Amino acid sequence: MLTRIGTRMIIGVGLVTALSIGFMAVLIVGAHERQLVAERTREATRFSDTIKSSTHYDMLENRREALYRQIETIGRQEGIERVRVFNKEGKIMLSSDAKEIGHAVDKHAEACYACHSAGQPLEKLSLPARSRVFRGPDGHRILGIINPIENETSCSTASCHVHSPDQLVLGVLDVTVSLEREDRQIAQSRASMAGLTALTILACSAILFWLTRRLVVGPVLALAAGTRAVADGDLTKRIEVTGDHELGELGRSFNTMTGKLAEAQHQITQADKLASVGRLAAGVAHEINNPLTGVLTYASLLLKSSEGSPELRQDLEVIVRETKRCRDIVKGLLDFSRQNPPQRHPADINEAVRRAVTVVMNQLRLERVELALDLAPDLPSVHADANQIQQVVVNLMLNAVDAMGPRGGNVRVTTRRRDLPPWGNAEIRRAACPEGCDLVDQQVRIRGLAAIQAIRQSATRDTVVRLDPVYGRFNHVVSDQSEQQVESAFLCPKCRKSLDVQDARCPTCGAGVFAVVVPGEGQVEWCRRLTCHCSRWDIRDAAGPQPTIEIELQDSGCGIPAETLPHIFEPFFSTKGAHGTGLGLAVSWGIVDRHSGRIDVESAVGRGSRFTVQLPVVANEAEESPGE
Repeated sequence: MLTRIGTRMIIGVGLVTALSIGFMAVLIVGAHERQLVAERTREATRFSDTIKSSTHYDMLENRREALYRQIETIGRQEGIERVRVFNKEGKIMLSSDAKEIGHAVDKHAEACYACHSAGQPLEKLSLPARSRVFRGPDGHRILGIINPIENETSCSTASCHVHSPDQLVLGVLDVTVSLEREDRQIAQSRASMAGLTALTILACSAILFWLTRRLVVGPVLALAAGTRAVADGDLTKRIEVTGDHELGELGRSFNTMTGKLAEAQHQITQADKLASVGRLAAGVAHEINNPLTGVLTYASLLLKSSEGSPELRQDLEVIVRETKRCRDIVKGLLDFSRQNPPQRHPADINEAVRRAVTVVMNQLRLERVELALDLAPDLPSVHADANQIQQVVVNLMLNAVDAMGPRGGNVRVTTRRRDLPPWGNAEIRRAACPEGCDLVDQQVRIRGLAAIQAIRQSATRDTVVRLDPVYGRFNHVVSDQSEQQVESAFLCPKCRKSLDVQDARCPTCGAGVFAVVVPGEGQVEWCRRLTCHCSRWDIRDAAGPQPTIEIELQDSGCGIPAETLPHIFEPFFSTKGAHGTGLGLAVSWGIVDRHSGRIDVESAVGRGSRFTVQLPVVANEAEESPGE
């Protein structure tokens, strides 16, 4: 069974705390014990000096009875174990215990070791060296103090007991006092310190338990539950982030990861659906095309032979019309499913436009649409597939005819050469973060172009930003419209790598800048304050304006509503109801995109539409697909 990380942390920190506090407690109790013994030693020394002073004259006068009474009286005081006086030879001359008088002590015993073990005269011993602590018969500790009785002039000249003047020490005053009171205090200190240590360990463990549960165990358990949910396939799982620390950042990264996984799963599902639909459409189109051809052929033959039957002729006309409509749908499906790479050769765009006009001219006349051509002479040739460019023009002209209605209208086709500056025109087709993650979001399009995705990091939340992929255009799509005027940090949505450029400032507002890497073409920078329309693409700016051929087709039709305009290039999207397949503009978009060009549209309801196709005069070979 696994031990939880919180339990391990509590046990580990508890042991470290116990050892640390225990070590400190031993040091504190030891210091307290030494202080008490030192204080008691000073008291015993002063007491010994007092005894020595009070018995001084009795000793000089050799008043033994008075000395006995004093020693005995002093020995009966509380805390005094014994008071003894030894002569030079170790014989007990006076003692609070009368039974000891006249006996000699062992010079190697506890009372004599200081003098006879130190290897130096007693009078030269320091005060700590004159004291000793030992155990008494009942087990409690005893402090002994030896105090030398020096030979004075009065001692050597007295008539009662004359001593030689050369003798320095006449004897020793030995006072032993009980340390029982100090031992009780030390025991109480040890008990108090042990209790305090236990309480401290318990308090630290409780606080640590709470902190680990709140800051570590809780977030880790939430992450573990989240990972299990993701492993079970639940990509909607989110973790509540409660702090600005490493585990909080891990939780935010987990939420971002699950969001991206859900989005990727959705994209894969959609891609699989589209691929399946494409394969199905191609198969169905091939299977239906042959029967439709037969139906149309026989219906046309019957229509020619039905001159005498108006009702039959009317029914046959419906069959022929609807069969042709089915044939157009099948053709659109085949065109969309094939998506063949262009076979590029030097092409005359004016010639491609003229061939397209020839194809649709009869339909223009039938729908009462007047056509005006304004083809610029001496256009440079374009490295393109002329047939596919012709198909684009045909699709655009047929859409214009459908937008006219029964009253007809006007269509104007114009070709021209333009040297387009990169600002407002150059498309960012590939974008990556510093770690190489692809930032192009094919699912979100801005005016028909795949957006560039990034994460805007503010003080309160992270929001997704889709950047306009046209250099110098700022139609960004922001999931949170607030705080756009605030300078924010920008991150890669996949690896969370910072996109901010160090030590670079916006020349317009002075804020920082962030950038994406365009493989082979340097990097594109934007101001970190999204309301500031400042951007820079050094390589494209240095290259200057690029020669481009424009095909412009303007009609006087009904126009396209603003809410519909962003979707017109999507597959199967149509505003014609049952009369359209929704594939013509999608196919045209794919052709122009594979030619490294752009197709734009401007439209207003009731004022018509204007489609502009831009093709580079010299195609960038690095952008061509391998099949080309």
